[in-house]
Amino acid sequence: MTDPLFGAAPVEIAPGAVHVPGWLDAEQRRDLVDRCRRWASGPAGMRHHTMPRGGTMSVAMASLGWYWRPYRYSRTLPGGGPVPEFPPMLGALALAGVEAAYGAPPGPGAAPYDVALVNFYDADARMGMHQDRDEQAAEPVVSLSLGDACVFRFGNTETRGRPYTDVELRSGDLFVFGGPSRMAYHGVPRTLPDSGDPASGLTAGRLNITIRASGMAAD
Repeated sequence: MTDPLFGAAPVEIAPGAVHVPGWLDAEQRRDLVDRCRRWASGPAGMRHHTMPRGGTMSVAMASLGWYWRPYRYSRTLPGGGPVPEFPPMLGALALAGVEAAYGAPPGPGAAPYDVALVNFYDADARMGMHQDRDEQAAEPVVSLSLGDACVFRFGNTETRGRPYTDVELRSGDLFVFGGPSRMAYHGVPRTLPDSGDPASGLTAGRLNITIRASGMAAD
């Protein structure tokens, strides 16, 4: 990590898709890493989900607010029990992230942010090209990166293939996508091992927190 990146201006990758390098400072990064460790040790823990065709995700995932499994949300954990609560501080971070990316917060009537997925990538983990389409709200997805850097592939709304843009996301970076890019395919073809962030307390592996508005009633 190089300090000059911090405080860098937002970069529009596609209409509605904005990368803000170095958005989180060192204190925020360390706090989020500590929180992720607590969330990962909770009742649901980190899970490698089984996909409908039988494959297993290489990325480990914990859910907050709503429990996500391919490809739906539920209010209970497998085997029963409530899903860990969505932390209000993540909702506040999401609103601040939208304002940082777009220059204005969500407008009146916007669905509240109420679900977060905490993803852990080891050196071999990947995320295939996919759409975030299980939500019933159209609010932008807010993504925060911690630890090792990765190559984030941001594509188009029609196909998993080209055209797409590869963006290097580093610890502390914010990425927001909404509007015409809300349904764009995206994925992580590789992480960059040994690029960790000692200031965050995470020196190996990558954490990614994606914050979303489900648009669904709690009960």
